[in-house]
Amino acid sequence: MKLHFSIEYLTHWGEDVRVSLTLVDAKRRTQTQTYPMETRDGHRWTGEVLITDGRIRSFHYHYSVYKEGRKFRTEWDFVPRRFRADITKTYLFRDAWQDVPLLSHLYTSAFTQCVRPHTAETEGLPYFNSTLMLKVSAPQLEEGQALALLGNQPALGEWNPGFAFRMKETGLYEWSVTLSAAGVTFPMEYKYVVIDAKTGDFVAWEGGENRVLPISGVAKDEVVVISDPPLRIRGNRWKAAGVVIPVFSLRSEGSCGVGDFGDLKAMVDWTVLTRMRVIQLLPVYDTTIHKNWLDSYPYNSISIYALHPQYVDLRQLPKLADEKEMAEYEERRAALNALPQVDYEAVSALKQEYLHAVFRREGKEMLSSERFTAFFKRNEDWLVPYAAFCVLRDRFGTADFHAWPEYAEYRTEDIRAFCRPSAPAYEEVSYYYYVQFCLHEQLLAASDYARAKGIILKGDIPIGISRNSVEAWVEPYYFNLDGQAGAPPDDFSVNGQNWGFPTYNWEVMLEDGCSWWVRRFRKMAEYFNAYRIDHVLGFFRIWEIPSDSVHGLLGHFSPSLPMSVEEIEGYGLRFRKNYFTHPNISDWVLDKLFGERAEEVKAVYLDALGMDWYALKPEYDTQRKVEAAFAGKSSAEDAALREGLYALISNVLFIPDPKQPDKYHPRISARCDYLYQTLSEEEKRAFDALYEDYYYHRHNEFWYGQAMRKLPVLVEATQMLVCAEDLGMVPECVPWVMDDLRILTLEIQTMPKKFGLKFGRLEENPYRSVATIFTHDMPTLRGWWEEDAVRAQQYFNEVLQKDGEAPASIPGWLCEEVVARHLYSPSMLCLISWQDWMSIDERLRYPDADFERINVPSNPRNYWHYRMHLTIEELMGCDDLNRKIRMLITHSGRD
Repeated sequence: MKLHFSIEYLTHWGEDVRVSLTLVDAKRRTQTQTYPMETRDGHRWTGEVLITDGRIRSFHYHYSVYKEGRKFRTEWDFVPRRFRADITKTYLFRDAWQDVPLLSHLYTSAFTQCVRPHTAETEGLPYFNSTLMLKVSAPQLEEGQALALLGNQPALGEWNPGFAFRMKETGLYEWSVTLSAAGVTFPMEYKYVVIDAKTGDFVAWEGGENRVLPISGVAKDEVVVISDPPLRIRGNRWKAAGVVIPVFSLRSEGSCGVGDFGDLKAMVDWTVLTRMRVIQLLPVYDTTIHKNWLDSYPYNSISIYALHPQYVDLRQLPKLADEKEMAEYEERRAALNALPQVDYEAVSALKQEYLHAVFRREGKEMLSSERFTAFFKRNEDWLVPYAAFCVLRDRFGTADFHAWPEYAEYRTEDIRAFCRPSAPAYEEVSYYYYVQFCLHEQLLAASDYARAKGIILKGDIPIGISRNSVEAWVEPYYFNLDGQAGAPPDDFSVNGQNWGFPTYNWEVMLEDGCSWWVRRFRKMAEYFNAYRIDHVLGFFRIWEIPSDSVHGLLGHFSPSLPMSVEEIEGYGLRFRKNYFTHPNISDWVLDKLFGERAEEVKAVYLDALGMDWYALKPEYDTQRKVEAAFAGKSSAEDAALREGLYALISNVLFIPDPKQPDKYHPRISARCDYLYQTLSEEEKRAFDALYEDYYYHRHNEFWYGQAMRKLPVLVEATQMLVCAEDLGMVPECVPWVMDDLRILTLEIQTMPKKFGLKFGRLEENPYRSVATIFTHDMPTLRGWWEEDAVRAQQYFNEVLQKDGEAPASIPGWLCEEVVARHLYSPSMLCLISWQDWMSIDERLRYPDADFERINVPSNPRNYWHYRMHLTIEELMGCDDLNRKIRMLITHSGRD
């Protein structure tokens, strides 16, 4: 069997195209090998492979581009080029590079498992003495439609739609047909047509000019395969609506003071009732570090795999054996469930008590079951280190593994021994196995229930991990543990955000094909059919903050291109290193920052250098040192003093690059600070010019290349629908990558991406996007309206086109209009927070809008404890509201 490959791909210097071929034998064993290809013009690449093994039953292949010997780009391979093998044949493939298709969302599991469950035929096509095979993708076909072939000769119906040659779906939305070349005359002209799948009746022609076969004939024992461009028919643009709510915010009559995976299943019923299609969640992973309310922050997980024990539905576990104990539990459960918000510590304590009691009763039996054995085998690689980590955290009283007297450095053999069934710690270890098994089964049941009901569960991938996490302990080489990740200043936080997460060592990650990320995404795909990439900008560059900083102002983008002194001076700014890179502290600055307390600051925290010039004392010269000095001081006066000292420390114009100290980054937001004010007008103009170039132009191509090394691997790791949070200081190259990879953007009207606009235009939202009113990091619609009367008035007049004075509190009818406007936008998905859905009914919404806020990003110690004020059972009975939501969704054309 000979395989001749031919593909057109225009390469650049140093690049070459290779084909990866996978052979499959009768026992479904596979062998894959990559073969080099040749070219004469750098455009058409050809290659040939001889297969002599008669046991091969099928094969599939794809193309990749290599640059200087390393894989640089791989074509989209969701639908493999798969063929039945015939050892007597010679195959000639005429291919074109497969980019991510424009309708890629139709190939995702969100669509094929939830919206329109779909499987393709697997039956092979016949081969002839000389065989012509045509293949075309047609994801836009409606349910009940099929594809057929018409052409300019008798074998193809001579353009008569009544005699179209029916095709078969041989891959997901891939339609194929084989013809005996003996019955074909060349040149051959043809088109694809849509027919009724049951009756064969003609439905529609594809558009455009006739297709012309690019060959002159087929020899004996040849199979010539033509992979055509996609079907030229415009399909209907599918759009859907959904609700955004964290699991912890769910409330039912029987939950235990916090939402759980049983409540999630119940929430599916409400989305079905209201004709929604999507439930978007926040991360559901274990965050147990401090064992108090600080662990309520869902983006600071100790594991990228382990689910949070607080989400276990105790109703699905056996009742406690002791009736009195069970009655006491029920009394405590009811009291916690009646609270308006989550009492994190009390809920966790009660659930842990219950889980331990049930584990003592049924744990050994459950761990010996076939179900658990299968779960353990699939998840052993992460489950064993996670369980050991939890036991050691409990034993040593801290999740900071660096502080453990034993096992601080992870060694696989030691942890395997620690977790052996015969080891003293096994009962503690196996308890965590049991809890994770229960959580897995419950979330999987909710997920399967959602899929069966046509509901897409959308998960959330946090951009960072905790530095006190299993991954940082087990795989430290993937992280820069001496750095801190965050975000530059924005409308939510003028000092930037410092998440405290370590940054990623991308060079190490890329060496093994980002396997860490691939494993993470594939585990997530067990439960979810769509996901949100938190802070997708971090895959282009991350905001890296020095470890001795509290705020984010002294950070810089990494990776980035710092500026040399020569470059800086090329803008007309004479570089004065000491003046520009050290805190600028003078009397007028101190007076501005501290007022009456300026003299106290000079005496306690500063050393006088003379000539109205000061430096911070060594014990206060970093923000972390200041933070430590003010530990336990909670008065407003102390807080103001501390923040003033933080501001002194960040009052610099340039930050030396940590890896190239002779190069510099202009400090973010420096133009709003005191040092900038001391510059001459000429110096300000020079700094403005270099600042503009550095932050908005210098890195576009560079960051595009960085993202395209990482994101394609992650997007192609699963078939989940990929959405991204692309808010903030967005480089120009971000839309390029999002479009190339068909990732859905996030569109918020009050955060327009077009420069110069106060509010975005919903009608200009791209189709491939998620429209929402506000995210979990923002106030609700009602809260936003009440925050700023001037802004609300402008929105009332300019966006909603209303005359007169805006109401102080937004009424339900106006909330309904805002919701409707978002539903009518072109965005594929319109996902609205539960609070904003409720805002349209003044009788049902919670009276206090501030109470409904989930997170305040400027507060690093925000308590994430918001809960629905209605139970799901009550919500199901809100007939007027549910009818109104159904009407809004249906009338806006959303499925």
